[in-house]
Amino acid sequence: MPVMRRRDFLIAGAVLGAAGLGLGGCSSYGGSAQESAGGEAGRHWGFVVDVEAFREKADLDAICEACHSAHNVPRIDNPKEEIKWIWGEPFEETFAEYANEHMGESLRDASVPVMCNHCEEPPCVRVCPTRATFKRADGIVEMDYHRCIGCRFCMAACPYGARSLNFSDPVDYLETVNSEYPVRTRGVIEKCMMCADRIDKGLMPLCAEASNGTILFGDLNDPDSEVSRALEESFAVRRRASLGTGPSVYYIVKGGEQRA
Repeated sequence: MPVMRRRDFLIAGAVLGAAGLGLGGCSSYGGSAQESAGGEAGRHWGFVVDVEAFREKADLDAICEACHSAHNVPRIDNPKEEIKWIWGEPFEETFAEYANEHMGESLRDASVPVMCNHCEEPPCVRVCPTRATFKRADGIVEMDYHRCIGCRFCMAACPYGARSLNFSDPVDYLETVNSEYPVRTRGVIEKCMMCADRIDKGLMPLCAEASNGTILFGDLNDPDSEVSRALEESFAVRRRASLGTGPSVYYIVKGGEQRA
């Protein structure tokens, strides 16, 4: 008698659950975006990005390399299968609702860093049938790779395109492997984790550390934190905030006080 593997069992359960609930019922797997164990309650970690500091691709390359090399993110040239934790997009695509023909050159040419927004109300958490995606008490949206069955419900739910599926074995696309961070497997989803492992040790996320001050990190609940002070002093926007997801990544647009 054949033995069903744990992964096959989880996939079968997810398929049966989807069939019983229908597409509209996907959000009921986890109800609201419940907080899970991990992280310090009362904190709300977030980023503040200086958009106009990223005028050229090179301004972002070093940051992406620091993140991707440390987290064993494979480099796949095929855009249909590429894996991305942090990457650059034109301002007009990142903030289509703010783009206009009179934008300054510094905005028009900016390569805006984008990543998982670690939303206050993350739709990815609500639709995950195995709870592989969860929100910590400090606001970080994290993943348990061992529970991921690759159903891609989270990819469909994320309005920011922040998740990638490993269509192939990622090891085949890694020049070097960081033994201190787990390598994913074929069929598993992955994304930015806000360097939760570093934060738990009192360290900054690698993107902020490598940015020379162009990406700030801190506690959005602390009025005296660097991110809170930056937001108080500058005009900032969030990606597709009108959807009600509550992104934890803010983008400073200098001079926006006069343009808004």
